Amino acid sequence: MNPTLPSSLPARQRGQSLAEFAISLLVLLLLLTGAIETSLALFQYVTLRDASQEGALYGSINPTDVAGIQAHAAAAANDVVEIRTDTVQVTIVNDGTELSVADAVTAGVACEGQTNNSPHAVRVFVQFDHPVTFPFVSGMIGKDVITLRASATNTILQPACGAP
Repeated sequence: MNPTLPSSLPARQRGQSLAEFAISLLVLLLLLTGAIETSLALFQYVTLRDASQEGALYGSINPTDVAGIQAHAAAAANDVVEIRTDTVQVTIVNDGTELSVADAVTAGVACEGQTNNSPHAVRVFVQFDHPVTFPFVSGMIGKDVITLRASATNTILQPACGAP
């Protein structure tokens, strides 16, 4: 007895199956590269968020030490992404308005603990340009980089000028 094998299909049907497989494989590979690129960018975003939280935590104790805040934020993300300290912005939030640290010190905001029963806060904003790894993805989204941004805000726990 000679069993019927799938290879005994006519050559035309085998060619059609191969063409369908090639088209399906191309679509699956595009989806897979898109998923990998998205997961890489998401992982880097989570790292940026943690770095901004680390900078804001340091800033809640030392609100006028901008270089220290930037260094802490950059060091927290150093194992995954390399953040330049010039991409870390630090502001003081006073009653809903954001001030640069220099303006906050000049206005005495960083030296006071609270005004109108609303605590002051330090906000750290971190930005990173994620380079797109797969050329297919950059063709689909039309860019070579994805700009990732994260920020964190912490209440100033220790006024910069000491206790009044």
